[in-house]
Amino acid sequence: MEKEVALTLQDVCVRYLIKDSWSRKKRSFDVVEAVKGVSAEIYNGEIVGVIGRNGSGKSTLLRAVAGIFDADEGVIDRHDHSVTLMSIGVGFHNDLSGRENIMLSGLLFGYGRKEIEDRTDEIIEFSELGDFIDYPVRTYSSGMHSKLAFSISSVLESDIILVDEVLGVGDQHFKKKSYARLMEMINDKKHTVLIVSHTVSRLAKLCDRIMWLENGKIRKIGDPKEIIQEYLTEEGIEEEF
Repeated sequence: MEKEVALTLQDVCVRYLIKDSWSRKKRSFDVVEAVKGVSAEIYNGEIVGVIGRNGSGKSTLLRAVAGIFDADEGVIDRHDHSVTLMSIGVGFHNDLSGRENIMLSGLLFGYGRKEIEDRTDEIIEFSELGDFIDYPVRTYSSGMHSKLAFSISSVLESDIILVDEVLGVGDQHFKKKSYARLMEMINDKKHTVLIVSHTVSRLAKLCDRIMWLENGKIRKIGDPKEIIQEYLTEEGIEEEF
């Protein structure tokens, strides 16, 4: 039986303009190509881990897939699937409260106001933020950002879920709870998941495939244990998985 494609990446390139602080020219910028010609097909219900060194393009690729910004070249085809990105602080308005950001995020995900209102209490309860839910998000710690981001995305579910290190922040209790919730979402096979994490031992157990990015390009994509073992060996990291 032929697999149904959930996400197509075709020669995707993403560039940044970075101001050259060493130049005497007032408008001198360097062009940094963070993602370089990435092509892949991700299938419905598949869990794909994305690994690589810092600066390899992992977070940039997820933000492009989420539609936070457009690719400079190439095609990102989501095949009419809804997408949410679990990432610390992405998409939050810092001057709005956590409660107001729940509404804002839900609207951006394509939910109606009534649907979001009906699920707001569940989101707040899961987040464990208590009275802080009515404080401006700019007052939140990174752990509180993580809790709110995960809670919104896990209650207001989408077809494609992008997870960017959001499970690596917060207290141990919430890490355990959010991991269990993510496993629920993954195991029902209704969601397609791309997950970035430096905890590669976890990805070896979770993922169907691993995408190894190096300098913005796909170095390898395939069997999780084989690719992770090669990556760890090259990085000189001893880690059991």
